[in-house]
Amino acid sequence: MKQIFNILFLLSSLSIWSQTAIKGRVIDQQGVAIIGANVYIEGSYDGSVSDENGDFQFNTSESGVQTLMVSYLSYESFKKTANVSSLSGLIIKLKESVTSLDAVTITAGSFEAGEKARVSVLKPLDIVTTAGAAGDIIGALTTLPGTQTVGEDGRLFVRGGEANETQTFVDGMRVAQPYGPTANNTPTRSRFSPFLFNGVSFSTGGYSAEYGEALSSVLSLNTIAETTQDQTDISLMTVGLGLGKTRKWDKQSVTLNLSYINLGPYQKIVPQSLDWNKPVQSGGGEIVYRYKFKNGLLRVYSAFDGSRLDINDQDINRPQKVRFALKNKNAYGNITYKGTLGKEWMIHSGVSLGQGNNRISIDQDKLTNTENAMHAKLKLTRTISDRISIYGGLDYFYTEFDEKYAEATGQEYPLGFTNHIGAAYVESDIFFSKNLAFKVGGRATRNNLLDEVHFNPRASMAYKVSKSSQFSFAYGDFTQMPNTDFVKFNQNVDSERAQHYILNYQYNKEKRLLRTEVYIKDYSNLVKFNTERPQFNAAYNNNGSGFARGIDIFWRDSKTIKYTDYWISYSYIDSERDYRNFPVQATPSFIANHTLSIVTKHWIEKLTSQIGFSYTVNSGRPYNNPNENTFMNGKTKAFQNLSFNWAYLITQQKILYFSISNILGTDNVFGYQYARTPDTEGQYQRRAIGQPADRFVFLGFFWTISADKKKNKLDNL
Repeated sequence: MKQIFNILFLLSSLSIWSQTAIKGRVIDQQGVAIIGANVYIEGSYDGSVSDENGDFQFNTSESGVQTLMVSYLSYESFKKTANVSSLSGLIIKLKESVTSLDAVTITAGSFEAGEKARVSVLKPLDIVTTAGAAGDIIGALTTLPGTQTVGEDGRLFVRGGEANETQTFVDGMRVAQPYGPTANNTPTRSRFSPFLFNGVSFSTGGYSAEYGEALSSVLSLNTIAETTQDQTDISLMTVGLGLGKTRKWDKQSVTLNLSYINLGPYQKIVPQSLDWNKPVQSGGGEIVYRYKFKNGLLRVYSAFDGSRLDINDQDINRPQKVRFALKNKNAYGNITYKGTLGKEWMIHSGVSLGQGNNRISIDQDKLTNTENAMHAKLKLTRTISDRISIYGGLDYFYTEFDEKYAEATGQEYPLGFTNHIGAAYVESDIFFSKNLAFKVGGRATRNNLLDEVHFNPRASMAYKVSKSSQFSFAYGDFTQMPNTDFVKFNQNVDSERAQHYILNYQYNKEKRLLRTEVYIKDYSNLVKFNTERPQFNAAYNNNGSGFARGIDIFWRDSKTIKYTDYWISYSYIDSERDYRNFPVQATPSFIANHTLSIVTKHWIEKLTSQIGFSYTVNSGRPYNNPNENTFMNGKTKAFQNLSFNWAYLITQQKILYFSISNILGTDNVFGYQYARTPDTEGQYQRRAIGQPADRFVFLGFFWTISADKKKNKLDNL
């Protein structure tokens, strides 16, 4: 027995003698001790935690080359591989993780709204909770700084850019025809139902190299990636009907929305300033199919609609009104796949197809046009480390445009073009720390029709000065093929160009957000022509230029007042252009120097209701008065619009909704049309271009039927 005891004692002693002491200190980049860091030998049970001084010490029986691991929440893990005999007296500096929630994000020129957005300027459903927006995505975005209220158009005008300078994408795929058709000086609407989207990225400039063919802005819409339950939505409205259905299975789901709009009954009750023969009627639908694979998500999105209208349009240069009738058919679809390839790669690929067809009658003349568009995309992202990721991709755009104008005499004028655009881009996100980040890249484009190649560098950075505030800067070169109205007549023009410089400051803390942004845009290569409007015998060139510079301020607060959420946005812009048929450089007619929007929503518990107000005021817009010697010297009176909405929760899943725009009935004038020739006294007579009606009143009933019997559209209205 004594011998056995001696043997065990000897083995125990040998084991103790063979152990190695591991010790050191864990600190951050400023030399401050980190308490509670986990320190251990990888693949063993040997380890310890750092004390109040950052010190650690433990013994290990492991020998030879081993890996020492050090980890702590919100810091990057530390790894050192060496012989255990050298793992002593270590001073280990941990770097703050760049993936932590309070890490810096590049925000210059970018507004984010979505469940995965690091900083949401708008919530996903703010699109349809904004009074006066009437459920239109563009209507809500025009309450943000940097946008212009162009009431006679309805499209998105951003920082001195025309509406065609903004490109729209759905799940990363370009939409060639994002707006519905309309008559002259009558506002249009976006084609898309906001209920299908849970993420919106709206860039007012300086956007990523992933996007091209846009001089001013990019609007990216992301469809809902995953549904939670079966659901049916029924909408009964003063302007039409709507039906939605969602079915969910284990790995797949499908959502279908159908709608029918007829403004005829409404316009018989509410007086209109326009002379309608047949008010707007439209019908259409959208469908989203999703299939979730182990490593990715397949989405199929499809939208279709048809519309028609017939109006007698007033023209000061004609004694009789001009009859304008339009029939439109539009279809759009895309298939996208987004997922992982191994541990370090991600793929985003897809293809989209779109077709728009218009049949227009102008008195006895006929105009028909068809646009077919395609976009194919492949994007790969490689995560090199927590601090560096690189991504790049290829784009291919195809456009075929055909138009025929037939006069009542039988004379026909065919026009059209076919274009292929190929692009390649690469960009890298680099985090030097959680307080400093850079994005650097470029985009190369080949335009077949215009026979040109462009390379556009892009760069941005962000620096976090405190836990709640940061600065961002963005720069970029941008090119875009000229408007179809020019290219269909003449293909001997070049792409138009713009340079963006943006400086941004953002403060975000406890449900309060402040964004201030100053910017400069320089335009070059703008198309000019020497006739009253674009036509086949005009002389076209790229001698145009211009600038836009200004400041945007946005404040949102959902904490100060209980049950109340509001935001205030203000924009100042100074912009001039020498383009189109301008004789000199001047401010275009769609620009107001000052724009202010105030939006508020309040929940009233006793009434189970949400009420909202929005107020927009713009300074006057310029117009050209031929009775004066100075070009574009006139200014309209200020634009004002106070709108209200009220959503009443009848039961958990039934809602009565009411809204009214322009409560005060302000007579807003957007500009003037002047006669081409003077009267007997040498004066050019004019008529005002105003709004179709003083107010727009909407009443709707919305009923949701879901498995949990709780979900409703109160947040959507």
